[in-house]
Amino acid sequence: MLLIEELAVEVGGKPILKNVNMEIPKGETHILFGPNGSGKTSLLMTIMGFGGYVVTRGRIVFKGEDITRMPIYERARLGVGISFQRPPTINGLKTRSIVEICARGREIDVEKLSEKLNFKNFLDRDVNHNFSGGEIKRSELLQLMAQQPDLVLLDEPESGVDLESIVLLGETINTLLGRGLSQPTVLPHKDVIASRAKSALVITHTGHILDYITADKGHVLYNGRVRCSRNAREILKWIREYGYEECVKCTI
Repeated sequence: MLLIEELAVEVGGKPILKNVNMEIPKGETHILFGPNGSGKTSLLMTIMGFGGYVVTRGRIVFKGEDITRMPIYERARLGVGISFQRPPTINGLKTRSIVEICARGREIDVEKLSEKLNFKNFLDRDVNHNFSGGEIKRSELLQLMAQQPDLVLLDEPESGVDLESIVLLGETINTLLGRGLSQPTVLPHKDVIASRAKSALVITHTGHILDYITADKGHVLYNGRVRCSRNAREILKWIREYGYEECVKCTI
């Protein structure tokens, strides 16, 4: 689904990402750990194609197509979607309208879709205007549910969210990724993954989201480089016990 090779990125002339290599197969959910300022959000913004993130080396391949120089709207049309940690308020644009825009011409029942997120009462309010942290996250996920991207990029979905909301967000993320209760359990593990259509890269700072979604792999981004890739829960355990610096030393 996603292949990143020797990716180097600058922001404002300053090197942020240095020789990043990562592969996310179809149907897998990967978790991205790292301390503040390590380049996690910059990596997601670069994959999505936002301006200001200048690729100086390497490439990004999505579903077999090189998208390194592709504009953001073409990446979205190909099937890349993102949920921001701090999305902007858009005065004058109703939430209902942006959800319909995200559907890209497909017929959707916005009311029914919003009910799953307890968000029906927010549809006729301006996007993110006076929304709480949990309401903003639900708005972001509602847009992704309408878009139905093949690759879902989530930037700290648990940030600023209360416990009740994070349970709902976890259920919605699992549904979006085809990991809900309807997922067949009689298939071998490799066949279960093959039956899923969507992949995800999820940034977490606290690791709390792992209590609500299932991850196939974890990565540690430290000083702009991927220093460790293995079981996400093992990585989280080591980080909590020893901190990022000691965790990274084990892989050098």
